[in-house]
Amino acid sequence: MAKTRHILFLQSSSEGYGSGKIILQVLRFYQNQGLAPVVVLTNEGPIQSDLQAMDIPVYVQNLGILRRKYVNPGGIFNRVQKNLKAYRFLNQLHRKYSFELVYSNTLAVVIGSIWAKRNHLPHIWHIHEILPGPAPLVKLLAKMLDSSTTHPIAVSQAVADHWQTELHKAQVQVIPNGIPYDAFLEAEGSLKSELKLSPDTQMIGMIGRINPGKGQLFFLEMAEKVAKKYPKAHFVLVGDPFPGYEYILEEITEKIRSRKLETKVCYLGFRRDIPDVMASLDIFVLPSVLPDSFPTVILEAMAAGKPVIATKSGGASEMVLEGETGFLIPIHDISAGTEAISQLIDNPSLRKTLGESGRKRVLESFSLESFEQKIIKHLWQHLKRN
Repeated sequence: MAKTRHILFLQSSSEGYGSGKIILQVLRFYQNQGLAPVVVLTNEGPIQSDLQAMDIPVYVQNLGILRRKYVNPGGIFNRVQKNLKAYRFLNQLHRKYSFELVYSNTLAVVIGSIWAKRNHLPHIWHIHEILPGPAPLVKLLAKMLDSSTTHPIAVSQAVADHWQTELHKAQVQVIPNGIPYDAFLEAEGSLKSELKLSPDTQMIGMIGRINPGKGQLFFLEMAEKVAKKYPKAHFVLVGDPFPGYEYILEEITEKIRSRKLETKVCYLGFRRDIPDVMASLDIFVLPSVLPDSFPTVILEAMAAGKPVIATKSGGASEMVLEGETGFLIPIHDISAGTEAISQLIDNPSLRKTLGESGRKRVLESFSLESFEQKIIKHLWQHLKRN
């Protein structure tokens, strides 16, 4: 009887956003190779049920996730304490499963690199972040990458370029994400009916976790300008706050109220029916104001056949082809954003053409099959075959 080969996966969040969606695909790829993943989540959340449906053992343990807000004496002490507890917990799991490889999803999970190195195990770090600073945090993570991970995965060339300049030993490998697209190809969309909007409403939407980098407030600035010009335009915001950023949601709701946008903007919170939401939109906007590594939601929008307006921020510039699948605008440029939205509202045929081109591009250039092939090849570079 063949030995069960257990792989330890450490996941920085339990929500069904970008990194959570990607880790589910990677787990399936590993299972297809006959491996047995074991997942540790730092908190309870929606992807637990997905993991259970995949018959993957899942544990919840505070992993001492590293965030900018902890880069201070008190925060560092807190993170050290949490990581020590996580280290001991991983020791217990190792006694049960005898792991052969450790896979840390996002740079926010630092304990995996430390624990893998101490236990002489190969370590894969899947990098989803571009961190402009603070400099001590960037230097620390680069040092940890160099000492623990020979070939970290970067989700875009922008991510690879950012980190490779900080590294001396590790060689970053770019593997663009891919996801299952069938649900986005087939969804018809019922959100206009749900919101009691007329079928000829032009619905412009943004989907993304509420945090300082996603640009929800920038989106509202554009919405206010466009709504004055187009009575049939309606804007929707989808996504809940990342823990600690609830104050941004308060700013969003206050801006909607103070600018009297209640009839023009809907905040829908977290939704599981993203294919249906995306299918309901006429235009998709992702106005990130900090570098966005490789937004999964842009893949979803293109698969749904929607024209995409995104800021020239990180991986989006590698995904959206200017004037072919959508428009790229400068960060915080309200004028450029409203002009792009207006152009698409005025020209339904252009919306259709850009959307169709985007769908073709995502299926050809960011396919799930290509993603799987590259992840599997990378896996066997780190793990010995039996």
